[in-house]
Amino acid sequence: MKTTFRIIALLEGVSYILLMTVGLYFKYQLGDPTYVKLLGMPHGLLFVAYLILAFLIKDDEKWSAKDFTYVMLASILPFGTFYIDWKYLKK
Repeated sequence: MKTTFRIIALLEGVSYILLMTVGLYFKYQLGDPTYVKLLGMPHGLLFVAYLILAFLIKDDEKWSAKDFTYVMLASILPFGTFYIDWKYLKK
């Protein structure tokens, strides 16, 4: 389950960065919202999967309430999931 969570965390982080860079560039600079729609749905699904999997593995990973809060908050910060992978999951 930890490996699955690491993969989802990586994909969620990449999709978030793509959405915030490519998607928003095309939307606001070129007036084409297609990429936001195209990248938004997969990112949303990965975001939800990240949150659910984090909840499911918190006991196995023995995260304290503080650590679990950091893991959850990382999902809304750019590069946050990469930090969580480095700090909590790479062991």
